[in-house]
Amino acid sequence: MNTSSDTQSYDLLICGGGLVGASLALMLRPLGLRVALIEAIKFEGAGHPSFDERTTALSNGSRRVFDAIGVWPLLQRTATPIKRIHVSDQGRFGFARLSAQEQGLAALGYVVPNWQMGAALWQRLQEEQIEVLAPARVVQLSTADDTRRVTIEIAGELRECSARLIVAADGAQSLLRQAAGIDSTQQDYRQTAIISNALTQRFHDHVAYERFTPKGPLAVLPLSDARVGLIWTVPTEQAATVLGWSDEQFLSQFQQAFGFRLGRLLKVGARHAYPLSLIRAQQHHAPRVVVMGNAAQMLHPIAGQGLNLGLRDAASLAELLADASREASVFDAGDPQLLAEYAQWRQQDSQRIVTFTDTLVRLFNQQLGVIKFARNAGLLAFDLMPTAKDAMAQLSMGASTRIPRLARGTPL
Repeated sequence: MNTSSDTQSYDLLICGGGLVGASLALMLRPLGLRVALIEAIKFEGAGHPSFDERTTALSNGSRRVFDAIGVWPLLQRTATPIKRIHVSDQGRFGFARLSAQEQGLAALGYVVPNWQMGAALWQRLQEEQIEVLAPARVVQLSTADDTRRVTIEIAGELRECSARLIVAADGAQSLLRQAAGIDSTQQDYRQTAIISNALTQRFHDHVAYERFTPKGPLAVLPLSDARVGLIWTVPTEQAATVLGWSDEQFLSQFQQAFGFRLGRLLKVGARHAYPLSLIRAQQHHAPRVVVMGNAAQMLHPIAGQGLNLGLRDAASLAELLADASREASVFDAGDPQLLAEYAQWRQQDSQRIVTFTDTLVRLFNQQLGVIKFARNAGLLAFDLMPTAKDAMAQLSMGASTRIPRLARGTPL
């Protein structure tokens, strides 16, 4: 294997070209920084693990971020607005509803397939001529004076790159996070999400459904072309059985768990399985390294907050870098004070969302009678309390104690 003798220098290297890493690269484009994106898989329209058949409910804050980086116009035609949210508990009396109209909004969020977001992001990367090193694999991370150095393998050659700041956006099992000495914890929920889409007898009317069942939560999300996205969480030991069912068996079992709010389920697409865990980095930075997206926290999909939180990670860092580049006489993307501020900001937001999501998982996994009664009473109370609905709507829109400018629709 050949080794290049020249070391290429950057202000910032983003390791991981998934939804969060690619978005960060586009956010930083107006700042005039020397940025490169390192990605293990060359995007060719399909096959990237981040750009699969899963669907994501984007908050209004995430929509504004995508609008700012020129991605939303590419998604707007096929993005499906969520105008109402309906939450229920199978076999119990409790339910809760949220309405965009009641909140004075056009939509509570937008449902977009991940592969469409990936295609739009990579189109914009090409249009903006952002340097992408792919397929490339990081094989070593080291420290050199006031920079970090990475050795990457690309096209059978080892190449040295140095940067003031390394961004680890390389997923839940982040190698960069480990190489930087950032520990992580993992909690296996012993659940697997079965993902598919379906055609229903009735039009979805832009309603997103979340339903809690004894086996685990399920969601039905509105999609374009009158289809719906299905997310069915089952105990991991039953996942192989569910995948092995015929289409007719699957539709019958899902119908029994979901009910007939959309009439009969007529047809189902291919099914895919994703084991669910809570993975959290113990801190959001190390010297000249930050973690974001799934490298910082991978969440249960029960509340649909994972990507929205990751995009706020990216928007927060972009904002701090933009401010520093304007104010500092000598700009250093890896300045310790800047990274400490990033870590504090993200820790607060992450802790809030992780606690909310994990509490929901635990609460609705409990099958004790008194707990089931209490949570259903809580759902009914929530449905009758405007202040509680306002708070939940704010959460669904990605609101936090400090919202990044891009998520508010304000330029950097």
